[in-house]
Formats: sequence, structure tokens, C-alpha cells
Amino acid sequence: MAADVASLDAVEVDYPGRGRALGPVSFSLAAGEIIALVGPSGCGKSTALRLLAGLEGPTRGRVTRAAGRGETSVVFQAPTLAPWLTAAANAALPLELAGVPRREALGRAREALAAVGLAAAAEAKPAQLSGGMAMRVSLARALVTRPKVLLLDEPFAALDEITRRSLADDLLALWAELKPAIVFVTHNVEEAVYMASRVLVISSGPGRLAAETRVDGPAPRPHGFRTSETFRAAAETVSDQLAAAMRPAA
Repeated sequence: MAADVASLDAVEVDYPGRGRALGPVSFSLAAGEIIALVGPSGCGKSTALRLLAGLEGPTRGRVTRAAGRGETSVVFQAPTLAPWLTAAANAALPLELAGVPRREALGRAREALAAVGLAAAAEAKPAQLSGGMAMRVSLARALVTRPKVLLLDEPFAALDEITRRSLADDLLALWAELKPAIVFVTHNVEEAVYMASRVLVISSGPGRLAAETRVDGPAPRPHGFRTSETFRAAAETVSDQLAAAMRPAA
């Protein structure tokens, strides 16, 4: 069994004036595992991701995370690219900030861009990129350090369905090569089931772990997986769990 690379243990998060936002929540992430977090808006999914990223701390409980430089990368819903830099320079930023010489950082950034299908756009500025291309640059930037943990906060939410599906397949192909552990936050049940081997359903705020579903099947997903009985059954199960988690407590 793979060792855990991150975990939340009885974690609670309180915000002044807003009360409890999350918890208590406990779950662990094994090396090379992909889990998805689904739940209604405001349930604390993104808060859990920020805890794992080290961007904030818990009010109570314990967070364990891969804390070394470059060992955890985050991709947000918006690509957040520097508009004055080329795609290659944007992707190279984590390496340069870690002290890697510029020439080496740019070389590794171009390799990362090639891995996400953007070799020809290395010198393009963000304004010259489509939304899908910009998200690919953001993924290249996150993967350029070869992190142990990759945290994805609704990265495909602003994209059209065809682009979302293409990026999902590309991301799984990259995962097969690099094998980071991934936490994928999404509102989309089918996207969660397609991406993850475990789907965790978070209840309405304050978010708690309401249910967990394991998704069988190979990864990357084979052609036609979305029409398979395995996929459809898991999607129906998670949808039912999500509906139950959104009902007010009696």
C-alpha cells in the first residue's frame, strides 16, 4: 500500500464573523492517488484544498502535507498567468523562484509545455492564448517541478465541454507519466468520476465528509469509459450521495 503524502485529521476551520466553514473533516491522500472533492457551493472544498496547499492553517485538527519546495503545486480556476511573460517564462517561474538558472528553467518549461501540447506556443503571450491554452500553460507551470501533490481547484470550470474533456484526458496522461497524487475539486459529478479513483462528497457548510465512492477502472480512462456501466453506476451513486448531502438536517 502506498504511503500517505497528505492528510486532514479532524480538521475544523472557523472564520471570524462567519462561524464554522469546514469540519470536522478527515481524509488521507496516498502517493499517486487521485481523489475528487464534490459538494455544494460554500461547503469548504476550496478551503480543504488551501489547507493542503499550506495557504492557510486549521482552527483545530492536524494537516499533514508534502511541505518541501516544489513538492506541492496548485492550479486554480483562473490560469493566473503574468500577462507580460511568454508561456515559457510563465511555466518557468516556479523553477526560477527556486533558484534554478534561467536558461535551465526555460528549457524545462518548454519540455513541460510540449507535454501539454503547447510546444508551438512557447513564445506566445497570455493574450494570444485561448482559455484552454492558458489552462494548459497553468498545468505546465504546476507540473514543471514534478510535484508529489497536485491540487486542482475547478481548473476546467470556465471552459467549454469539448475542451474540458480533452484537458481531462491530457491531465490523466500526464499523471500516468509523472504519478503525482492529485486532489481535484469540482462541482461536476461526471468529471469527478472520470478523473478520480475515489470521490469524496462534502456536505453543505460547515462541510463534513458525507460519503465516499470508489471508482473502478483503468487510468488513464479508455475510449468509451463515459458510456460504460462502471462509469454510469458510479456517477449515479455520487449524484444520489450529493443530493442527500445537500438536504437540510432534520
